[in-house]
This record gives sequence, C-alpha cells and structure tokens, in this order.
Amino acid sequence: MFWLGWSHNRRYAAGCQSVAWCYRGGSISAEPRINDRIRVPEVRLVGPSGEQVGIVPLAKALELAQEYDLDLVEVAANARPPVCKLMDYGKFKYESAMKAREARKNQAHTVIKEMKLRPKIDPHDYDTKKGHVVRFLKQGDKVKITIMFRGREQSRPELGFRLLQRLASDVEDLGFIESNPKQDGRNMIMVLGPHKKKTEAMAEAREAQAARKADRTGAKVQAEDEPADAPVETPSES
Repeated sequence: MFWLGWSHNRRYAAGCQSVAWCYRGGSISAEPRINDRIRVPEVRLVGPSGEQVGIVPLAKALELAQEYDLDLVEVAANARPPVCKLMDYGKFKYESAMKAREARKNQAHTVIKEMKLRPKIDPHDYDTKKGHVVRFLKQGDKVKITIMFRGREQSRPELGFRLLQRLASDVEDLGFIESNPKQDGRNMIMVLGPHKKKTEAMAEAREAQAARKADRTGAKVQAEDEPADAPVETPSES
C-alpha cells in the first residue's frame, strides 16, 4: 500500500513540474525565437553575410536588425551567450520549405512489386508477365515472383524452379536474384532486385519526360512556322 501511494505521488509531482515548466515559458515549438521574443541580456551576433560581429547587448542587436530592415533570429539557443543572426526570416522559412519539398520529391522509397505465375503458363502470358517485371525493374523496384502450384503440380516443384530461373535469365540485364527460390507451402517464391537504384531510375524518368515535352513543343512551333499553302488561281474566261 505504501508503494502504491509513493508511486502515485511521484507521477503527480512529475506532472506538476511539467505544468510549471510550461508556465515558466518553456517552449515546445521547433520555431526559433526572433526579435522581441529573445529574452537574454546579450547575444553573439552574426551579420547578414555571415560575418562575425561579436558579443553585443540584445538592445544593440535589435537596433542593428531594424537598421538593416531584417530580423534577429536565434540560431543557437544553447550557446552561451546564444548565437543570433540578422536575416530575412520570412524568406528563410520559404526557402527552407522549398528545399524540404524538393527533398521529399526526390526521396526514394523502396517498393516491392509482386508478380504471380503458374508452373504451366502459356508463352503469351509469360511474355506479358515478363514485360511487367521488366517495367518494375526499370523503375528501380524489387519484384517478388510467386509460382502458384495446384493439385498434382505440388509434386513437381522443379517446374516452378526452372520457370523462375528462366525469368531471372531473361531479365538479368535489369535485375539480379536477391532471394533464391524457396518453397513456401503451395507457392515457390523468388525476389529480384534491380541493378539500378531507385533515385537513378527516377532521375532518368524525369529526363525522359522533359525530352518528350521538348520534342512536342518543338514540333508544335515548327508546325506554326510553316507557311500555309498559297491559294491556286483559276484563270478566268475572257
């Protein structure tokens, strides 16, 4: 009983301390303090071009910010004294957001595609399935190949193994066997990995798209520049 009471009191005291910390001005925001929100007697000031101004009183730093028509931004709050820089904070936030957006756009996510085949697949279906595997590998994605056995086919696992080996050989220029064929219940599974990294595939796709767009634009301009056929004059009867 004593232990339960002591544990409860500890949690209650910790909660009170957290609340008190918030009311003392503790911030949970990731945004840096700027201008009048900076509450220290002096700062280590960095100029607009990155030059070191030195340690100056906060009032002097704010005066310089007003003189340059810039913001005083706290860039290293844990330093003693804190480091502040003169900058256009609105422009800085916009450029940071654009960089983050571009980074997310170029970020490569590993994707595992799946393709299912039957051991006695006909040639036309095999070519279709292989075409999908080729497309996935060109995009820089991994491909999980599953051979599905039914009925008596389960007693002939070599059929599935030979099919997987054939497929791997047909696409060896684009991918490699990352996980060797293995039996999993009624299925046999193999994983192919692309030779090309996802980022490289994405970059090539963007370049190809830009080239196609340029070709279409050039063809359109050429068509507009071509003169229209001159009208044919019909001789009048005298």
